[in-house]
Amino acid sequence: MASKGKETAAATRKEPASNPRGIPYAPFVDKVEDYVTTRADVEPTLRSFQEMIAKYQFMEQNLQRRVAGLKDKMPDIQKTLDTVRFLKLRKDAPDPIETTFELNETLYAKAEIPPTDEVYIWLGANVMLSYPIDEAEELLDTKFQAATKSLNNCEEDLDFLREQITTMEVALARVYNWDVVQKRKEKEEEEKAQKASGKQKEKEKPPGG
Repeated sequence: MASKGKETAAATRKEPASNPRGIPYAPFVDKVEDYVTTRADVEPTLRSFQEMIAKYQFMEQNLQRRVAGLKDKMPDIQKTLDTVRFLKLRKDAPDPIETTFELNETLYAKAEIPPTDEVYIWLGANVMLSYPIDEAEELLDTKFQAATKSLNNCEEDLDFLREQITTMEVALARVYNWDVVQKRKEKEEEEKAQKASGKQKEKEKPPGG
């Protein structure tokens, strides 16, 4: 039982060094003395913390751009998937589908789409491929699910990064405040030493001098 308890305690102490996507946790500064022992350590420590904040902010900006791209792309994937599913439902219908399609931003043309079991999908980089309608549905559904998962991961990572930036800003403030306190202490000690030195000189003065 005691052995099992020790193993549980050890497992509790071992926190992951990074989140599931490999973004490292920021160090939590509970005791400043664990990071700086003298005032000479303050400047390099502050610089190190500032560099970590800059790295987190860089990752945050990249993720924000990625989220914007996914949010821009996902409605198009969903619209294409809905169209493929509609065509799939109508593939055994006797009559063609009457629709309009866009020629440019302000010009549309009417068209009739006969029942079909094949669709063409843009894959990007000016590439279009023909797919059986079932394969097209599967491909688009897979792409949409992957984009949804990627968006959720990005948003989770953004929340994680904001927490790490806040943790580092708190750590930065704690080290800075520790330095301010040390400066004040050194000044007080210096003033005390000067007063003590003045009193000593007064005592050492010869009588009537």
